[in-house]
Amino acid sequence: MEEEERIVNPELKSGELEYETGLRPTRFAEYVGQSKVVENLKIFITAARERAEPLDHVLFYGPPGLGKTTMANIMSGELEVNIKSTSGPALERPGDLAAILTNLKDKDIFFIDEIHRLNRVVEEVLYPAMEDFKFDIVIGKGPSARIIKLDLPRFTLIGATTRAGLITSPLRDRFGVVFRLDFYSDADIETIIKRSSRILKVEVDGEGACELARRSRGTPRVANRLLRRVRDYAQVKADGAVTGDIVRHALDMLDVDTEGLDTLDRKLLTTIIEKFNGGPVGIETLAAALQDDKETLEDVSEPFLLQKGSLDRTPRGRKATPLAYRHLGIELKNSENPPSPAKEQQKLW
Repeated sequence: MEEEERIVNPELKSGELEYETGLRPTRFAEYVGQSKVVENLKIFITAARERAEPLDHVLFYGPPGLGKTTMANIMSGELEVNIKSTSGPALERPGDLAAILTNLKDKDIFFIDEIHRLNRVVEEVLYPAMEDFKFDIVIGKGPSARIIKLDLPRFTLIGATTRAGLITSPLRDRFGVVFRLDFYSDADIETIIKRSSRILKVEVDGEGACELARRSRGTPRVANRLLRRVRDYAQVKADGAVTGDIVRHALDMLDVDTEGLDTLDRKLLTTIIEKFNGGPVGIETLAAALQDDKETLEDVSEPFLLQKGSLDRTPRGRKATPLAYRHLGIELKNSENPPSPAKEQQKLW
């Protein structure tokens, strides 16, 4: 199954960005969830404003769809400064970085999404920009080459990544503030759904919001996407009101089960159980068996399944847990890994 076909895929597709932006909060007062992160950021922002200094560089990491980009935009609003946004792959050459940095104003925010995918050459020229607010320009080649240090405005870099382990140590160490964004509770997701329903002018009752929250994988972006699809179903199949029954019928039709697992999630667990005797199995072998890429499994499926307790990630590979067996209605055998014929033969000896 291709990634863009997944209704619960938290990655934004082209054409959805503008729609999604309308549902995003613009101030901390409107933000729901991540209370510890928000509380700390409020303190850091207040202190920076009182000292009339730029905020220290900030790194957000965690699964996609949890509000890293939203948080960066809220911070720019709270600091009352401009924000320039880009992504790691878009910065192909040092000149691309220089063009953005030289156009920033003092205390502005520079946001880089998927910062772990920065080109290594670009990353290295970013180091002095983060530490000393200097940009090194090399003029000439060979023995006659010389370096000119260009002064930059004192800016704040905000990086966001879904793969914190792929960020190099020199880059990670230059961030003064590092936060992990975790999956949201069902109560927080329910509050987000009620807020979004008011913006979209959709009537959602308590049972409908609760059922939507339970199937939203603890991810606001997924919750908003499912809300829009259920709204479509309610408009065509009912009177437009979103009730518990409407949510169940709509999401069952979309193959999103009661725990928020979609077709790929269930296929992943079923493959581990039926083809690999419950695991452990390597991620590349699993991706080949599913005919999908391992990045999709690692970034989209695995974090949620690990958080739900349906999957274990061990040094030897991935294993299905007893919770996965129960959820799929598969009987858990007494011996998940029966001895090999060679070991049986050794016993006879």
